Amino acid sequence: MTTAIAFRDLTLGYDRHPAVHHLQTEIGAGSLTAVVGPNGAGKSTLLKGVMGTLSPLGGSVTLGGLNRDDIAYLPQQADIDRSFPLTVLDLVSMGLWREIGAFGGLGRKQKPRVETAVAAVGLTGFETRPIGSLSGGQMQRALFARLLLQDAQLVLLDEPFAAIDARTMADLIAVIEGWHEEGRTVLTVLHDYDMVRAHFPRTLLLARELVAHGPTHEVLTAENQFRARQMCEACDGPPHVCGRSAA
Repeated sequence: MTTAIAFRDLTLGYDRHPAVHHLQTEIGAGSLTAVVGPNGAGKSTLLKGVMGTLSPLGGSVTLGGLNRDDIAYLPQQADIDRSFPLTVLDLVSMGLWREIGAFGGLGRKQKPRVETAVAAVGLTGFETRPIGSLSGGQMQRALFARLLLQDAQLVLLDEPFAAIDARTMADLIAVIEGWHEEGRTVLTVLHDYDMVRAHFPRTLLLARELVAHGPTHEVLTAENQFRARQMCEACDGPPHVCGRSAA
């Protein structure tokens, strides 16, 4: 398996306080990987490092054969401003920004693709609804439709199932598994270990440092989970501030 992401002695942090320490591992191209760990383990920080929105304090992140235009990224819903006056159609169409530009309109070729993406996530009939009126599950469906249009080889998802209903969760898992079947690389931050065991073949267990990375059944052992909790408890203060040295 070729490498999609290589972490080489990677340290990430905020105001020089390390949140991820000396991470050394690789994500295989076409893999479906869950990123798990205790609260404050550096999971969301790791995705920001892959995106390039957070520069390393040390080490590097290398994308094998990809550039950052080949990445589709879905942050946590809490990070998304839903007060902006957009309709579902507007939001989903943003997935085509590389084709139509920031202010371009949809052409005859793009409209059917947008309609197909909306239908794929079960939102047909919601196209003119303002995003501020959507439920959490409906909003997440719209965001997944936008990702579908980006047609990216690397998909990063940060807690995509938080505060959504079971039916929406099942539908969006099917989308993720479809990406995996198409050979795309998917890296997903999750906290539900039962979901990880059921749907994600590989897992990266993080506790600011790497605890384990490999097949899910080998990583999510009781011993590894206990070790991860211990490692995070060794860090002092609020999230992203750790008493351990990054040197």
